[in-house]
Amino acid sequence: MTKRFLELLAREASAVEFEGPVIEARAAGADPAAVEELERAKVEALKVRALLRRRARREAELSALYDTAGDLSALRDLDAVLEAIVHRARQLLATDTAYLTLHDPARGDTYMRVTDGSISAKFRSLRLAMGSGLGGLVAQTAVPYATADYFADARFRHKHDIDEAVTEEGLVAILGVPLRLGQRVIGVLFAANRSARPFHQEEVSLLGSLAAHAAVAIDNARLLQETRNALEELSQAHRVAREHAEAVERAATAHDRMTSLVLRGGGIEDVAAVVTDVLGGELAVLDDLGRPLAGDAAGLDTGVFEAAQASRALGRTVRRGDLRIASVDVGGAPLCTLVLRSDDADERILERAALVCALLLLFRRSVAEAEGRVRGELLDDLISRPGSPGLRDRALRLGVDLSAPHVVVVARHDGQRERAAFWASAEAALRHGLAAGRGDEVVLLLPGTDAGPLARRVAAELSVSLHAPATAGAARAGDVAGAYREARRCADALVALGRAGDGASTAELGFVGLLIGEGRDVPGFVTSALGPVIEYDTRRGTALAATLAAYFAAGGSPSRTAETMHIHVNTVTQRLDRIGKLLGDGWQEPDRALEIQLALRLHRLGHTGTGDSVGSQPI
Repeated sequence: MTKRFLELLAREASAVEFEGPVIEARAAGADPAAVEELERAKVEALKVRALLRRRARREAELSALYDTAGDLSALRDLDAVLEAIVHRARQLLATDTAYLTLHDPARGDTYMRVTDGSISAKFRSLRLAMGSGLGGLVAQTAVPYATADYFADARFRHKHDIDEAVTEEGLVAILGVPLRLGQRVIGVLFAANRSARPFHQEEVSLLGSLAAHAAVAIDNARLLQETRNALEELSQAHRVAREHAEAVERAATAHDRMTSLVLRGGGIEDVAAVVTDVLGGELAVLDDLGRPLAGDAAGLDTGVFEAAQASRALGRTVRRGDLRIASVDVGGAPLCTLVLRSDDADERILERAALVCALLLLFRRSVAEAEGRVRGELLDDLISRPGSPGLRDRALRLGVDLSAPHVVVVARHDGQRERAAFWASAEAALRHGLAAGRGDEVVLLLPGTDAGPLARRVAAELSVSLHAPATAGAARAGDVAGAYREARRCADALVALGRAGDGASTAELGFVGLLIGEGRDVPGFVTSALGPVIEYDTRRGTALAATLAAYFAAGGSPSRTAETMHIHVNTVTQRLDRIGKLLGDGWQEPDRALEIQLALRLHRLGHTGTGDSVGSQPI
């Protein structure tokens, strides 16, 4: 009969089947001794069966722990590892559900992290305060807790929200073990049943082993993530350092190229070409007044100049849309501004280019000031000591040929004297002339013969530079000293006539110019005021000038003019029409009429540069 028990053990029969041999022996009428022997054999067989089942269970537990350790060694995904641990806990303990909560340092409680077998959404989103419920107590004390009937167990602090979620999930028996890292509890691992059942010590130990693996997995994942973050930060730092080094190298190379250009005598245009070659885009270099020194400044609005002011205040490049603006000042006054149109550019290169351009402009300004002093001293000598020896040679060394026609321009202003002197010096150097600053006026000796247009241009450009009106008088420089005095009187006359900010020559001031002119060019005045009429009389033998004189003497009355000249009034009218065509519109306006009458009187006295005196002609 012992063989029967071995067969039952071999096929892993249920405990009830081990009663079969004993029942059969009794039914067969076996003696009591044999039945008792079978009873003892049955008991021993059941002990062996229990031992085999425990070993099989232990083997399964060890296998599960081994698999978990294998998952941890791979650790591809923390969520997948934790889900595997919870799933194995549910299988090994043969519970309806298993779940894991983690500690939240920010809120001071624990939250549901992974569940297996859960059916309640409220339960899956449950949070447990420290000390609340079974899980909160495990998290607070770091000690495993188990209950065969949670709601009947008075050891736990029941809270409505927790109990409501547990009720919705239908849990009754719960086992919880802490997830520990050293002395710190980072969460709780649970196994729970929807019916009452006790949890044995072996089950508590098994769940504790799985919890230890889960804690290791979480810690390893944290360390791995920190390592990855550190590597990413190092990689990012390396990229930033490399990009910075490359940018510095590019900036240094560009700076070397610009410096080399300057040393070889290059200018603003050459520096701008280097910037566009390195950075691309379109570059404009502006002077202190916003005028282009290089590149195209078309399309730049007032916002660019506001950005340039901000750039000077901040000491760095300012962005405005797709424009990059770098501006440099000296002593608070703007010197130059670089405007680069580019979507992406190394601003350090643009800033270095702005500094190089500023240095070039400062150097040019220093040279211009030095040359301006030399030119100013020469012009002062030409005005105050015209007979001094060597003046012509000194002028030739500066590129000024005093034997050629020149115009002296005197510009009166109320602006900054240094700025006006600098502008005049630059203008003189550009046009191969001379310039000097004298108090509230600048004096220029410039090549040319058209004194009036030159005076107007000087007045206009100097007014723009000073942001204040400048009034310029001009005279042709046969004698520089005399021309200077005449040009000064012309500028004074313009101011007295209410024409401040304008420019003119003495010849353009009519009889006022005649009065203030240094040489008093009476024939020139007569010609400018009456020339076409005198020329017509000379060429055709007519008496237009005499008729004009009689007309003014008669108070502008054609009939009295006709009586005085003993001619028909229609003849007077015809002559006046001819005079109007020769002199142009407006000849009868008061100022113009006054000049014409003065010219007629001088013409009668023989002061004419066109033909003979009208006094010898018949009327």
